[in-house]
Amino acid sequence: MAILRWRDQTEDPLEALEQLQREMSRLFDVPPFRGTPGLFDPSVSPATDVIADQDGYSVYCDLPGLEKEAIEVTVASGVLTIKGEKKLPQNGKNAKVYRQETWYGPFQRTISLPEDVDSGRVDAAFKEGVLVLRLPKREESKPKRIELKSG
Repeated sequence: MAILRWRDQTEDPLEALEQLQREMSRLFDVPPFRGTPGLFDPSVSPATDVIADQDGYSVYCDLPGLEKEAIEVTVASGVLTIKGEKKLPQNGKNAKVYRQETWYGPFQRTISLPEDVDSGRVDAAFKEGVLVLRLPKREESKPKRIELKSG
């Protein structure tokens, strides 16, 4: 009879697949799979928050280490696109990376916008490494209070 390690039945199925990948890599003595960074890979894309209120939407995109000239923001056909490239710092010819936890390279984030966004009035600001976009709602889509008449 074999002794098996107990596994929590509530564990995430994706975590179970990653565990299987690690065990297979270890079995064949292959370095652990880190994934191939790609254009839409969240590990090489900036963190982005979208917050809605009664007047519109706010988008916060973390872009530390970038200059505003390296960022391109477009709105077309109901899609917000944030593009840019984070360059690897130049540390000299003989420098070797000891540990790298940040991402570098080109990135693109696309967000489908709700139909009530007034794309002609989008406001953008970049301060202290955070891109802040304000996407107001169209006036006709905002709730309006209707006064009741007597009688």
